Amino acid sequence: MKTASLSVFASGLVWALAPFAASAQVDASGYPNRPVRIIVGFTPGSATDVTARLFAQRFSEAWGVSVVVENIPGAGGTAGSARAAKATPDGYTLNYGANGAMAIAPGLYSKLTYDPARDFAPVSLLLAMPSIVAVNNDVPVKSLRDLITLAKSQPGKLSYASPGAGTPQHIGVELLKITAGVDIAHVPYKGAVLTDVIGGRVPVTLQNAAAILPVVRDGRLRGLAVTSLKRSPNMPEFATVAESGFPGFEAVSWFGMFAPAGTPAAIVNKLNQEVLKVLNQPDMRTKFTQLGLDTVGTAPGEFAAIVRADIAKWGKVIKDAGISLAD
Repeated sequence: MKTASLSVFASGLVWALAPFAASAQVDASGYPNRPVRIIVGFTPGSATDVTARLFAQRFSEAWGVSVVVENIPGAGGTAGSARAAKATPDGYTLNYGANGAMAIAPGLYSKLTYDPARDFAPVSLLLAMPSIVAVNNDVPVKSLRDLITLAKSQPGKLSYASPGAGTPQHIGVELLKITAGVDIAHVPYKGAVLTDVIGGRVPVTLQNAAAILPVVRDGRLRGLAVTSLKRSPNMPEFATVAESGFPGFEAVSWFGMFAPAGTPAAIVNKLNQEVLKVLNQPDMRTKFTQLGLDTVGTAPGEFAAIVRADIAKWGKVIKDAGISLAD
């Protein structure tokens, strides 16, 4: 079965700012006429929060109403998504969701109180961030192929650090392990990941580009490959995992805008046009590039297909890898 891929959007916006086919059930010309809140499931200062606030600022300027970010952190972003799922579907409460809560969580938690595919109306996939496979400089490898060869020669002896159990980086390495047929032990962290990898306490890591690119480019770690299906325009010097012998491999983090299910199609479509306008602004694209993010932008239906495909994809990886987290 074919699944939706972010790769077709990686080079920029591919959907024109044109009217959408969905017929409007309500007149959205007066929307919004009062304050809008955007729920973010992470703390202030996180990448999710910072990028959400950039959108909120531009929306407020364009709409002439207050657009505020409400931080509801907890459980990898699922607390905020659970709150947003129960909001009135009128376009005045939106969910700025990351793939951890909207695509990976359904496979991790048996008691998740929301269904990302059922309880939300996808507006647009906004931004994507690949991760980088990197190693301590003393590890005798120069490429991902070398690392896989080393891992196969030492089953279970290598270890990798992730930002925590159940994070996109953890699940991404598990996909790589399954794909490559290697055994590398997982060492979950809650902080100081890069410090320990630089110091050689853990030899391998997978980290999102925004976090790890500076220490790779200054030579403190050796970057081997990026996890996007195609090379990232923000770091074209790194080969992809797919290019390194594993065709079709893709494991990126993404941010998307959602409305609660039942939000009128006219409002969803208007929101889609508004986010695409923001993504097309040159200064915003520059800001996102500086944060290590690839600008995407999709139609609502395309984003819905990506969410469904990612839920299935990561659910299978979680099951095959035997990952289990307490609810």
